[in-house]
Amino acid sequence: MKKMLAAAISRVWSGVAQKPATRVLVASCNYSNDATLEIKRCDLHRLEEGPPVTAVLTREDGLKYYRMMQTVRRMELQADQLYKQKFIRGFCHLCDGQEACYVGLKAGINPTDHIITAYRAHGLCYAYGLSVQSILAELTGRRGGCAKGKGGSMHMYTKNFYGGNGIVGAQGPLGAGIALACKYKGNDEICLTLYGDGAANQGQIFEAYNMAALWKLPCVFICENNRYGMGTSVERASASTDYYKRGNFIPGLRVDGMDVLCVREATKFAADYCRSGKGPILMELQTYRYHGHSMSDPGISYRTREEIQNLRSKSDPIMLLKDRMVNNKLASIEELKEIDIEVRKEIDDAAQFATTDPEPSLEELGHHVYSNNPPFEVRGANQWIKFKSIS
Repeated sequence: MKKMLAAAISRVWSGVAQKPATRVLVASCNYSNDATLEIKRCDLHRLEEGPPVTAVLTREDGLKYYRMMQTVRRMELQADQLYKQKFIRGFCHLCDGQEACYVGLKAGINPTDHIITAYRAHGLCYAYGLSVQSILAELTGRRGGCAKGKGGSMHMYTKNFYGGNGIVGAQGPLGAGIALACKYKGNDEICLTLYGDGAANQGQIFEAYNMAALWKLPCVFICENNRYGMGTSVERASASTDYYKRGNFIPGLRVDGMDVLCVREATKFAADYCRSGKGPILMELQTYRYHGHSMSDPGISYRTREEIQNLRSKSDPIMLLKDRMVNNKLASIEELKEIDIEVRKEIDDAAQFATTDPEPSLEELGHHVYSNNPPFEVRGANQWIKFKSIS
């Protein structure tokens, strides 16, 4: 009898042990479906009303945003290691600390809307649908990269995402041009045009403002103000640091770029404004990068370690979202830790692929000059070297 009872208990315990820990955890917790949260009020320029000061966060969206931001953070830290191991060469600008900007922007627009940015593009690439594997493989110059290993850190593309641009401020007029195409086609789409606080002093940005306002283009100009243009603080570089007012005749709003919900609601507001036919609008996202300007910049010659640590401890975007979700019973710490483990594995697998996938052959150097064109020859470094270009 005792043996039969012991066997029965053993079968029960083995059945429990076979269930995934996360499923047992989720089943045992009484989570809320959503929560209404207060967010920081935006500063306004030439606007009577701005985005709301509360935002509804569902459990589903919260988990999605958390996973996306954690993925971007881990991906950038992995890129740091790959660069130091010399798998990544050339320029490499990391965006850890600015995750809320990219996830919030994507959450606030329609899937068919367009976006163009500068060279700190990895996080936005991921938010717009590129896989970690294709991004890291592009960084290491492999065939499996999103640009077939020929674009590198600053030149990644996907549908409705126009890069990654290496010339400071050059994406400003291009973004206005994309918005012009949207208006010309009458498809109710908009373009988000991102640039940094350093590029905000470029003349071509103001030319783009002027044309967009004259033609009432559906363009959201977005200044990512991470406080430093390369190694120069905004106070030393700009006579006015109110970047959301720089459009003068264009309405603007200043947004807490460390809060994913604040960015999401402000983006929805700006997108609705543009879609209504009123013309362009300007957003300044106040954010912060933890790394230096690029991998060649240690990031502590023009700012202190204490400044970086202070921002990390008080305003980290992942920490802020995590605290909100746990405090409002949208998730548990254990559940979020499980996501962290899954993300780490995804990054590790992607890094393994990015360091073992073959590089593109020299014969492919001239490929994809045009998207749809008969094959033709491209001259190499001298007139005797020829490459065939295939679309």
